[in-house]
Amino acid sequence: MGTTQTAVQAGLEGVVVAETRLSEVDGERGRLVIAGGDVESLAGTRSFEEVCARLWAPYAKQPLPDSLQAALGEARVRAFGLLDGLGDALSAKDGMDALRAAAAHVPEHPEGELATQLLLTGALAVFAGAWGRRGRGLAPVRPDPTLSHAADLLRMVTGEHHPERAAGLDAYLVTVSDHGLNASTFTARVIASTGSDAVSAVVGAIGALKGPLHGGAPGPVLDMLDGIARPERATSWLEEELRAGRRIMGMGHRIYRVRDPRAAVLERALERLERGGLRTERLALARAVERAAEDLLRQRYPDRPLRANVEFYTAVLLDAVGLDRTMFSPTFACGRVAGWLGHISEQRATGRLIRPASRYVGPMPE
Repeated sequence: MGTTQTAVQAGLEGVVVAETRLSEVDGERGRLVIAGGDVESLAGTRSFEEVCARLWAPYAKQPLPDSLQAALGEARVRAFGLLDGLGDALSAKDGMDALRAAAAHVPEHPEGELATQLLLTGALAVFAGAWGRRGRGLAPVRPDPTLSHAADLLRMVTGEHHPERAAGLDAYLVTVSDHGLNASTFTARVIASTGSDAVSAVVGAIGALKGPLHGGAPGPVLDMLDGIARPERATSWLEEELRAGRRIMGMGHRIYRVRDPRAAVLERALERLERGGLRTERLALARAVERAAEDLLRQRYPDRPLRANVEFYTAVLLDAVGLDRTMFSPTFACGRVAGWLGHISEQRATGRLIRPASRYVGPMPE
C-alpha cells in the first residue's frame, strides 16, 4: 500500500505557521504594518519605546509602565551592572558573536516577563555599545537613564549625545523592530514553543540574524559605495560586478516584489538629517547607485523584480549618525529585539510546539 506524499515546501515558502497581531508584510504592494501602523507613519513620529509598547502590549500579563522610556533607562543601568560578569564575551572579533555570548549571561528577571523584556532590550544596547568601544580601546560608557533608548545607545557607542543623530537612529530602530516571520523571529518562536525561556530564544535569534542572507549585508553596501566613489562610475562598476558573478548588495528581497518600504523610510530619515545640517555625500551617491542597479538588474533579470531593500539605506543612515560599519548588525539586533520579544510572548500565548515534518530520502536498511 502506498503512502500519501505531502509536497515539500523548500524554505517553508508560502507555509503559514502562525497567526499574529504584531506585523504584516505585503510583498506585492510593498507595505509593512507594525502592530496596526504603517512603517512610514511610525518611523519619525513614534519613538522606539512607543513601538515596543505596541509590540508587547497585546500579550502583556501586567500593565506596561506609564513611561516605557524611563523603564528602559532603568533596564540599561541594570544591564550595565552585568558587564563585569560577562567573562571574555565582548572580546569576540565579530559584534554578533559578542552580542550572542553576552546575551546568554542575562538572567531571567524574577519580576516576570515584562521585566525580562525590558532587561533584554536594555542589555543588547549596553552590550553592543560596550563592544563597539572595546574595539577602539575605550572603556564602556555608563547609561544615562534620562535619555531615549536610541539616544543612549548612540551615546554609549560614540560617547556623545547628539539629538539630531539620535532621531535618525530612533527612526531606524522603529523601522527594523519587526518584520513578519523572518528567519530570526521564526527561530525565536521555535525556541519559545518548546517552553524555553526568553533569554534562550533571543540568543538563538541573534545567531540567525548574524547570517549574511538575513541581517549581515548593510556593511557590504557601504563597501560597495566606497568602491564606486562617484555617481558617474556606478553603471560601469556594477556591470563589472555582474560579469564577475557577484551580487549587488542591498538589492532584492525574499518577500518584496517592489521597493522595500523601509528603504523609503530610511531615505527620508537621511533627508531629515540633511535638513538639520548633517549632510552626507553618500546619500546622492546611494541614489545614483540605486537607479543604475535597478536598470541593470531589470535588463538582466526581466522576470525578477530586484529593487532596493532595507539594507541599502541602512548603511548610509547608520554611517551618517556616527556608527562604524562593524556596528551595523549589532544595531539591527538592538531594534529587532522588540519584535522578537513580542513574538515570544505571542507564541507562548497562542501557539504550540513547532515541529514540522521532513521527508527521508536516504538509504533504507537491507
